[in-house]
Amino acid sequence: MRGLAVTVTLGVLLLLLTVPAAAGSGEKYGYITVRDVEITLDKGQATIDVRYTLDEPTRLIVLLLGKHDLRNRLLRILNYEDAEFVRIGLDEARLVMRDVSYNYGRGVYWFPAHKFHIVIPSVRVTTPQVTRTYEQAREIPNGIGYFDSPA
Repeated sequence: MRGLAVTVTLGVLLLLLTVPAAAGSGEKYGYITVRDVEITLDKGQATIDVRYTLDEPTRLIVLLLGKHDLRNRLLRILNYEDAEFVRIGLDEARLVMRDVSYNYGRGVYWFPAHKFHIVIPSVRVTTPQVTRTYEQAREIPNGIGYFDSPA
């Protein structure tokens, strides 16, 4: 049993040593390839759904050792370091980011421009009034103004 733990630990260390070389290239960050991101804005809060694939050998390691590294990498990719995970799986995750938009009062909000740490094939931002889609996006340029959803 101890030999298995040592083997798995060495495998993880080897993986972590080789992963930074591939980090940040295009749509891939280490062992994660992001497929798309959906950001739904409601008042000052953003619900962020991210869909991704993991390199096959890594899926087993994540299953065996947990999702701590996966969480950290997703936060880094999205560049929302303070987001809270609602759920995280091997193919998708949902995060919530509070106070992501500026509140100008009377139900008027501004979601500022935002940069990701990789190129994301499809980013969809939905407000109560409009949906915008960005293809091959490394950023959401210019920001988006919106109003509270009608009660």
